Amino acid sequence: MTVGTISQLWRYPVKSMGGEQLTETVVDKRAFHADRLWAVRDLELGVVTTARRLPLLLGCSARFLAEPPQGVGPGDIADVAVTFPDGSEVTTHDREQLNAKLSELIGSAVALVPLPPITDKSAYRTFLTSKRDIRRQFDLGDDDDLPDLSMFPVRKLAELAVYATPIGIFADAYPIHVITSSSLAAMAEHEPNGDFDVRRFRPNIVIDTGDVRGLLEQAWLGGVLRSPDAAIRVEIPTIRCSMPLREQPQYGLGSDPSVVRTISRHADRCFGIYADVEQAGTLHTGDPIAYEPPVRHGTIESTVGRFADRLKRNAIRAGSRILPA
Repeated sequence: MTVGTISQLWRYPVKSMGGEQLTETVVDKRAFHADRLWAVRDLELGVVTTARRLPLLLGCSARFLAEPPQGVGPGDIADVAVTFPDGSEVTTHDREQLNAKLSELIGSAVALVPLPPITDKSAYRTFLTSKRDIRRQFDLGDDDDLPDLSMFPVRKLAELAVYATPIGIFADAYPIHVITSSSLAAMAEHEPNGDFDVRRFRPNIVIDTGDVRGLLEQAWLGGVLRSPDAAIRVEIPTIRCSMPLREQPQYGLGSDPSVVRTISRHADRCFGIYADVEQAGTLHTGDPIAYEPPVRHGTIESTVGRFADRLKRNAIRAGSRILPA
């Protein structure tokens, strides 16, 4: 059934910086064409980092110097220009100046790095996180419970325990992020004074669902969203960190803690959905989007699946308890 139309398409040349709004884009087997080809590396920790740890990155935006050719990806990237909060712009043609200005902004040694080849797995590695680090990334107090990550498949959690991002893309978890107008409207109704500007949430696809209200996309989990030429498989809800509440000067957005508080209170901290590429193709704004529900299992399979999910949730929660403080 048709659930809406594409109202916005976004790609992000540099992870954690403002991106480019598009009217059409190719979805290849990896992700949106040329999405997240660069990221900032913390030189002291030796790992790729994010605005969850370095919020000042949200004051920057990035654009490609020219439309990247087809085929760009891990180990084969295109040059970008980074605009800083003071309005100055530096390109990757002068990496030394760019890295110096980024380090000055952040207040520690960082560098802009291209997406490594998928064979260079060591370049994707991360460090063992701690409870304190997780609380800081999710804007939690010392006495708050850690976020519930049980919506993630165990295999994905295992990957992200070793690597800062999935191999082959500088995305947090999955290559495509989707938000609907119905969810944005639902949160705004719960908190009329909140600033639920869609750019706070850094989606790739925004779907206009018309007059429908509520967290519509949460009912799409496991199904397929299909445009006339491409398709994506909905994997899990998007758990929200502290980034949406932060100031984002490149968009003229001020800090608004009520945004994450409202999502936590009314949506269990989940807002939007993560998806994988099901069928490569081209997306355009205005494309109709149809939803294909997942294949239903029999009673026995469903019972076993629910039992397995409970075991997984308990295992993940137990793992959270033994993280270093």
